[in-house]
Amino acid sequence: MTKIAGKTVLITGGAVRIGAALGKAFAQAGANVVIHCCRSRDAASVLRDELTASTPGHHTVVTADFAAPDAAEQLFAQLPGPVEILINNASVFRRRPLRDESPADADLQMRINFAVPAELMRRFAAQPGLDGGVIINLLDQQIVRHPADSGSYLLSKQALADATLLAARQLAPKIRVNGIAPGPVLPPVGGTGPGFQKALDNVPLGRPVALEELSDAALFLVRNDAITGQILFVDGGQHLS
Repeated sequence: MTKIAGKTVLITGGAVRIGAALGKAFAQAGANVVIHCCRSRDAASVLRDELTASTPGHHTVVTADFAAPDAAEQLFAQLPGPVEILINNASVFRRRPLRDESPADADLQMRINFAVPAELMRRFAAQPGLDGGVIINLLDQQIVRHPADSGSYLLSKQALADATLLAARQLAPKIRVNGIAPGPVLPPVGGTGPGFQKALDNVPLGRPVALEELSDAALFLVRNDAITGQILFVDGGQHLS
C-alpha cells in the first residue's frame, strides 16, 4: 500500500471546488500539497494558510495559465521539489454542440483539458530520481456517452481518458495512472439550481456526488498498489443513463 504521509501531491486547479476538496483530503492524510491556480490566487492562498494551520505538511501555491504555450514548463519550474502524486483536475467547461463552437473555444478546451495534462504527465514521469509515483486524471462520466449538446469539451475528456490508459501501460511499473469520472458534484459556475436538479434526474441514485466521496476515491486509487489503467466512475450511476 502506498503511504500518502510525507509525499508531495500536485493538484492542478486546486484552489476551489473539487480541487480544494482534494487538497484538504490529501493534507489530512499527511501529504504536502502543491496548489496550482490561475486566476484564483486569493482562494489558493487562503487554502494554503488553512492547510498549514490544521495539518502537519508543507503546503505551497504555484500559478500557471494553461492557455499559455509554456504552461507545463512554468508550473514545474515553480515546484518546491519532486512530486510523487499528480492530480490533473484543472479544466475548462464550455458545453456546446460541435456546430455551435468557435475554433478558439475548441482549441482552448482541447489544450486545457487534454494537451496540458498530457504534458504534465510526461514531465512528472521525467523527474530525476522519481522512485514510484501515482497520477490521477479527473475525467467526466460523459466519456462513455454521446450527448447531443456536447462538443469539444467531451472530446477533450475522451482524449484524456485514452491518454490515461496509454500512460498506465507505458509508464508501468514505476508509475501508476488512473482516472476518476465524476458525475454531478457541484453546479457549474454560474449555473442555476433548477438546471442542476434537472441533471440529477438522469442519475440512478438520484443525488449529487459528495466532495468527500470523490476525495475518498482519489485516496483509494493512490493507496492501492495493484490498480493502474482503471477509470473509476464516481457518478451515482449517471454513465448508465
